[in-house]
Amino acid sequence: MGVNPAGDRVSAREMPRPRADALAPRTVFYSRFRRGAMYALALIGATLATGMLGYRALEHMSWLDAFHQAAMLMSGMGPVVDIRSAAGKVFDSIYALFCGVILLASTGLLFAPVIHRILHKFRIEDIRE
Repeated sequence: MGVNPAGDRVSAREMPRPRADALAPRTVFYSRFRRGAMYALALIGATLATGMLGYRALEHMSWLDAFHQAAMLMSGMGPVVDIRSAAGKVFDSIYALFCGVILLASTGLLFAPVIHRILHKFRIEDIRE
């Protein structure tokens, strides 16, 4: 749902499309940025929860220690606690690699609308098309 220039609530299909050579309004940009930020935060939250559950189940850490360990790995600072069990070491290794991918994906989700707007502002077009 959106609001047309007359102020009426209309569906997305009925919304007037901006000209191809015009920048989308700031409200559209802000909504795209908010949506990307929500997806990035949800992805980070789900990954953090997965790490906490893994450390809690495999290494029997307290919730605070599990959060600390998972957050430090996600931020790229590295592990804090020495892992003792073999299953914990396997989980720790896979989780660390996964966190690197999640960091890149969440950064892409967050900054995609900004880069998209910059490219449109300077009218840089994709050469392949």
